[in-house]
Amino acid sequence: MTAPSAAPTAPVRTRVRTGGPQDDSSWLEHVLGWTLVVVVAMFVTQLGWL
Repeated sequence: MTAPSAAPTAPVRTRVRTGGPQDDSSWLEHVLGWTLVVVVAMFVTQLGWL
C-alpha cells in the first residue's frame, strides 16, 4: 500500500458520522447533559460505598 492509496478520498462532509455531538448542537443539549451528570453524581453520593 502506498501513501497516496492510503489517503482518505472522501471529502469530510460526506463521511459517515459516528453519532457524537454535532458542531451546531443547541444549548439545550448541553444543559440536559450536565443535568444528567449532576443527577448521576447525586445518586452515587447517596448510594455510598457498598
